Amino acid sequence: MTTLPPHIGFLQMDVCDNPPLNLQTLEQQLEDSSLPSGTLLVLPELWHGGFNYEILDTQVAETPSILKKLQSLCIQHDIILAGSLPTQESQGISNTLYIVDQSGVVATFAKQHPFSPMDEDSHFVPATSLQAGNTEHGIFAGLVCYDLRFPELARQQAQQGAELLIVCSQWPRARIHPWRILLQARAIENQIYVIGCNRVGITGNTIFGGHSMLIGPDGTILAEGGDEPDLQYAKMDNQARAAVQAKFNTVGARPWRMADKSKVYALDKLIPTIKQVKENGQRVVFTNGCFDILHEGHVTYLEAARRQGDCLIIGLNSDLSISSIKGPDRPVNKENSRARLLAALGCVDYVVIFGDDTPLNLITSLMPDVLIKGADWPIDQIVGGKEVMAAGGEVKTIEFVGDFSTTGMIAQIRQK
Repeated sequence: MTTLPPHIGFLQMDVCDNPPLNLQTLEQQLEDSSLPSGTLLVLPELWHGGFNYEILDTQVAETPSILKKLQSLCIQHDIILAGSLPTQESQGISNTLYIVDQSGVVATFAKQHPFSPMDEDSHFVPATSLQAGNTEHGIFAGLVCYDLRFPELARQQAQQGAELLIVCSQWPRARIHPWRILLQARAIENQIYVIGCNRVGITGNTIFGGHSMLIGPDGTILAEGGDEPDLQYAKMDNQARAAVQAKFNTVGARPWRMADKSKVYALDKLIPTIKQVKENGQRVVFTNGCFDILHEGHVTYLEAARRQGDCLIIGLNSDLSISSIKGPDRPVNKENSRARLLAALGCVDYVVIFGDDTPLNLITSLMPDVLIKGADWPIDQIVGGKEVMAAGGEVKTIEFVGDFSTTGMIAQIRQK
């Protein structure tokens, strides 16, 4: 077990539209507070410039220099700092939580769920991976604001060994009750320390609620701010987690009791299930294919398809339909075997076998929000495309990655 920083705290501050003023506030608070050596201090979400989309590009360009400035402050005050900043990624701009010490950036956590009511999803791209940050100061988990509402994100990092969950946020006062409960829940269910730093102040019609909190692994609140600017910290007890987990360990237990074959449905059973999924607000994605010999190209394609929504259905050609399309030597693998393999993929939610020449009946029966095919198909020739678009859905194509082909694999096997 590693050792967490001796003290952990938060600086809840008003994040204004003036980045130099926000930086000045941080510098002044550090000068006035005289933090103990080695303290980890957490800042609010986008603490440097806030959600000012008009200057977002400027903020992104400044992020490298701001990180250098944070490193300098860590050296000057012998502390560790954490907070999120906008960051340029290959796919767009992310809202990334940084942990910075005297050596520079030691861990990053990009926001998984941009908050659409604040138009974040129009300006920020979501993260595509989530990994606990293993540093010399401890193993950290990181979430940004809205991510707090998705318990699986904290659990995944806790199961990777995280000892402290850091949450930076701009959470409104109107929902401050859920903020406090969710922070405590993440601590209790994962048996780890949680530090949540929330901003205060007003932007437009939104009042931000503060109530930054430091919580022990048993759910005990060790420090909590009010709704005004505040800086607090508390001393860490590195034996606390072990003491809680000695009674019972909810993080270490990871039994696998699910049967993936239960993802394989007959159409008549799947229709009411998908109806309920839609009523729950999930965006349903559909694609289809033979998937005879499952390979990397298939899996990469299916992962990309799943990212277009919240639920992925695969329409799987039956053995008879494949034989009629590809000849009597195909398929190599029988339909139940192919369905079972697809169902074992984490990105796949449902598999349904069809024997028609095309998946049109499946598509019109299930009416997905997004219909996906490979980029070798022109959109106007995709079966079911007109019907999906007429119902208000979308039709998209995905480029294939790499030179993978079931037919090519079969030819290679026969050659060898």
